[in-house]
Amino acid sequence: MTKKTGRRLSTLAAVGLSLSMLAAGCGNNNNNASPSTAPASDAGTPAASAAPAASAAASADSPLQKALNGEYKGKKVTMFGPFVDADQKKFEKSIEDFEKKTGIDIQYEGSKEFEATINVRVDGGNAPDIADFPQPGLLAAIAKTGKVIDLNQVLDPEKLKTNYNKSWLDMATMDGKSGKIMAGIWNRSNVKSLVWYPKKQFEEAGYTVPQTWDELMTLTEQIAKDGDPAWAIGIESGAATGWPATDWIENIMLRTTTPENYDKWVKGELPFTSPEVKNAAEIMSKIWMNPDYVYGGTKSIVTTAFGDAPKPMFENPPKAWFNLMGNFITSFFPETAKVDEDYDWFYLPPIDEQYGKPVLVAGDIYAMFSDRPEVRAVMEFFTTGESIKSWVESGGVIAPMNDASLDWYQSESDRRMAQLVQDATTLRFDGSDLMPGKVGAGSFWKGMTDYVSGTATLDQALQQVQNGWDK
Repeated sequence: MTKKTGRRLSTLAAVGLSLSMLAAGCGNNNNNASPSTAPASDAGTPAASAAPAASAAASADSPLQKALNGEYKGKKVTMFGPFVDADQKKFEKSIEDFEKKTGIDIQYEGSKEFEATINVRVDGGNAPDIADFPQPGLLAAIAKTGKVIDLNQVLDPEKLKTNYNKSWLDMATMDGKSGKIMAGIWNRSNVKSLVWYPKKQFEEAGYTVPQTWDELMTLTEQIAKDGDPAWAIGIESGAATGWPATDWIENIMLRTTTPENYDKWVKGELPFTSPEVKNAAEIMSKIWMNPDYVYGGTKSIVTTAFGDAPKPMFENPPKAWFNLMGNFITSFFPETAKVDEDYDWFYLPPIDEQYGKPVLVAGDIYAMFSDRPEVRAVMEFFTTGESIKSWVESGGVIAPMNDASLDWYQSESDRRMAQLVQDATTLRFDGSDLMPGKVGAGSFWKGMTDYVSGTATLDQALQQVQNGWDK
């Protein structure tokens, strides 16, 4: 997964899922790959309830509208990304109508080795017109070379501000060769601030969804007194063992310190040994290190596969009640379990109210390497909800755009999830996916695993993770 949340599932858990998302940024400087002409000015896009097609055709002189008028019929746009197998079919279906209406042929090439291959192609002068990055940290590294086109000069910034939560735009703003650029647009997202629970039996037990962290801890204690551990937790994932712990730390960081501190932490400017990070780990520990709160006890966390962890929630009666995980985890739920009936989710509550209701996300960001009118049209299309409508309708993904109608979602659970993303006070990308691989997919995973297994104290584990940065 790109924590690999889209990637790990396919490569390490033998599940063909790739999770993605992201949207656009606001830098004003150009890089060496700046486009030849400025974008057309236009009014904002409609609200989420409006017809998505209206937003796609908002400006008569925009590249997208010209494409819809047939001006680029017969043109080809190459695209390279991580979607393969079932995901590739879903992606190709999502662009089918656009290709039919415009006559533009989007030639998509998917690869399980995308992360290793894209650098080779870009360095060798063989970059695709558009590339889909499931890890924005990888795009950020390429953006610094000046080979990524600044989308501030391609897309209408005002339309983007209307159609995306500001946090999406902030997350797409990266360092170019000569200053800040908008390095990409977000198209598909995965939500990671969700606590899953057995809805029907939860209500029958007389429990109520907690709205604050104190209420969550009180309910956790009450469930323990009733004879059950509240939490189902597993971090085993083969070579990627430990990654679910990073999701917990990231979620708690967003609830206990500023978004600016989170960003500094992700960049290595706020060390793992800082009071802010240690505080987040200590808050997690109040649950993880209490054997009465975790199914199987603390030591079982390391030996339980993340996909198996929720299973006790579906026993009758449940033997555990909560599982913190992204929306992809439903692929591991029993096939007979029904969403909105047998299971549901609630938002992981705030801890410090001054930080609002932050949401941790993961997803795909599309970057542009060639500046031609037809490529601009395709990129503009990808900023609309319409570009992901069929995928949303099939389930399993959340659209980051505001003009993606909530009516497209096939379950109340997905609709609430989409609304959560739209209403979030702060959105931040999965931190370990933004860190260098030796940290985010290395010392961070191992340090948390050593701590939970008891082979390292918390201070030792945090220093161990920090050592990854030093190397």
